[in-house]
Amino acid sequence: MTSSIKGGCACKQVRYEIAAEPVRMVNCRCRDCQQMTDSAFAPLLVFLAENARLSGEVRYYPVTSAQGSKVERGFCPNCGCPVVTRTNARPDRLFVFTASLDDPSLHRPEVNLWMKSAAPWDHVDPQIPAFETYPPS
Repeated sequence: MTSSIKGGCACKQVRYEIAAEPVRMVNCRCRDCQQMTDSAFAPLLVFLAENARLSGEVRYYPVTSAQGSKVERGFCPNCGCPVVTRTNARPDRLFVFTASLDDPSLHRPEVNLWMKSAAPWDHVDPQIPAFETYPPS
């Protein structure tokens, strides 16, 4: 993987550059991620927030996670594309939606989360570890 990861929304008004490798790559199947992406799951890359630089206006939509933490879904107010997520449970992390990457092939999922919310028609790679909610600490 490259040492500088870039991406943004479809209209290019929101852009980001991250000067580090992801600390984790996940496929989240929680109901909120399903609704946010209008899909079976959200493929996400997790970065240390301190390594990320965002430009343009990002509008945040707040939700409460199943665990009770505050989650803010960041999207472009012009084209509506989801770009990033942040949470008060992990304020040091920035979650980037894979579809917003300039090169989405960088996503190599390491874990499937929230399998208890998985759609019955969703094909899940059996080679990737899967958890009903989150992995044990």
